[in-house]
Amino acid sequence: MDKSKPSPTKGIFLKGSIIGAIITIPSLIAFFVSWLVTGDKIMSLIVGIVAHFIGMGFSLKLSKKLFKIKSD
Repeated sequence: MDKSKPSPTKGIFLKGSIIGAIITIPSLIAFFVSWLVTGDKIMSLIVGIVAHFIGMGFSLKLSKKLFKIKSD
């Protein structure tokens, strides 16, 4: 194999991992913090779900910027 060209899959995996972290980490933090503060798992679940959907909306905008399709 020619080692001069970087592998495109490495970049895709890196960008996908960043987007996955943007979706997952804030919702987990929101869940655990609200669980520690309130002690109620149902309320914490609702807070975590809301944070998860906000993170998904943000990652949608970010993914459009990261994965631009190059037109010739």
